[in-house]
Amino acid sequence: MHIAFAKPRFLSKDQVPADTVAAERTILEARARESGKPPEIAAKMVEGGINKFLGEVTLLGQPFVKDDKLTVEKMLAKAGARVLGYRFLVVGEGIEKKQDDFAAEVAAMTKSAA
Repeated sequence: MHIAFAKPRFLSKDQVPADTVAAERTILEARARESGKPPEIAAKMVEGGINKFLGEVTLLGQPFVKDDKLTVEKMLAKAGARVLGYRFLVVGEGIEKKQDDFAAEVAAMTKSAA
């Protein structure tokens, strides 16, 4: 249920590619520089932003759907369970749709009717 709702891209923090984290860090550092805050506060802003980003893109870091005060990881630990992996399937995903030319279809229908 949670995976269908939140659509996490990764299971845990250690599965997030380094280049994805680096790209997000670059964006957060630029925002911190633009804010005009002192460097030590800007560094804390970046680290906080990275932690928030990792919480949003990982299943275990997200707030649990039924109780947003718990992360999925904490809820699983409380229940004595763990997630080994998951798959997210979307109905119709990967199916190629037939591309029709509506004008050509109407023209073909009018020729056959005449």
